[in-house]
Amino acid sequence: METKLRFNRYVPTQILFGAGMLNKLSEQPMPGKKALIIISNGKSTRANGYLARTEEQLQKAGVETMVFDGVSPNPTVSNVNDGAQVARENKCDFLVALGGGSVMDCAKAIALMATNDGDLWDYVAVGSGKALPIAHTPLPIIAITTTAGTGSETDNAGVITKEDTYEKAFIGDSSLYPKLAIVDPELMLSVPAGFTAFQGFDALFHSIEGYIAKGANLMSDMYALTAIEELAQYLPRAVKDGNDLEARTHVAFANTLSGVVMCLTLLTSEHGMEHALSAYHPNLPHGAGLIMISRAYYAYFVHNHACDERFVRMARALGMPEANKPEDFLTALTRLQEACGVADLKMSDYGIARNEAEKFMHNAREVMGIMFTSDRIAMSDADIVAIYEESWR
Repeated sequence: METKLRFNRYVPTQILFGAGMLNKLSEQPMPGKKALIIISNGKSTRANGYLARTEEQLQKAGVETMVFDGVSPNPTVSNVNDGAQVARENKCDFLVALGGGSVMDCAKAIALMATNDGDLWDYVAVGSGKALPIAHTPLPIIAITTTAGTGSETDNAGVITKEDTYEKAFIGDSSLYPKLAIVDPELMLSVPAGFTAFQGFDALFHSIEGYIAKGANLMSDMYALTAIEELAQYLPRAVKDGNDLEARTHVAFANTLSGVVMCLTLLTSEHGMEHALSAYHPNLPHGAGLIMISRAYYAYFVHNHACDERFVRMARALGMPEANKPEDFLTALTRLQEACGVADLKMSDYGIARNEAEKFMHNAREVMGIMFTSDRIAMSDADIVAIYEESWR
């Protein structure tokens, strides 16, 4: 069960990568004539000039534009419905997702609901979703990422929260791959240090989970190890100095690689367990939640010898060349978190109580149970509760 010698790689997104690449948008073939630009409900996209630059590039390409700015940090079904209504009413024929993972994820759901009837959860295949087939092709998407964390610019899935049932689940289909992704590290220079760290660790855990997953294969291993090495070397630099364009570029590269890892193998249960945290506490940044549970989570697999050699190899990739035992991975992970100033995050600072652990366990099982099937060693309900409780402070 080390490395599968077969894989299915389908990532049809064209990627323009590198500093200044937003300036090349107008030169690309456009998938339509009228675009709905989707941004967050915050101020940064406008304040930093990214929206104006994107509008200018699209207008150069002969595209009419309008803006939907109703995406929250943990996007909801209502965000999706509002955006889809704007796209339909204005007869937009493609979407431009300009922002971080929440914007790109929400854009995928908007693309789906702009062309299909019913409710979003009709098309969700996990939790209480009905897993109905998509009848009509979603609107095409151009993804312009302003963060380095989710890899959503190169994958076919988006995470949305159904607030009334506390379900943070994903929609996914091959028709939801963006047609074009622009990964321009210049757009990431304005991300504050804390969020740079949160997003970087999200990307890191995409690759770590992919590397220890049951379905890890020759191709996913190559992408994952490279991403882990890049993040270990450059994420602390990007956190320390946000204007370090070289560091930003390497972190963005690692994020892009980690996004492809998710297209090659199913991630493990760490992401499912975090989704339960931020489903009930939407003010919790996804990356912060992952960091909070990570040491107890990976200690479980290390101490149960799930894949000793893989943990040793990851410890070396994290900058510990002398690593020779799986426990060294936990040391290397802790050192990286310390270097990025996030080793002491507290759940209690986000209103999370220790006695919520069992509630989180049930939610993770019921909504994201599919991710537990990717674990090399099965966790009991008590094991999951224990990880939440050990992570709490």
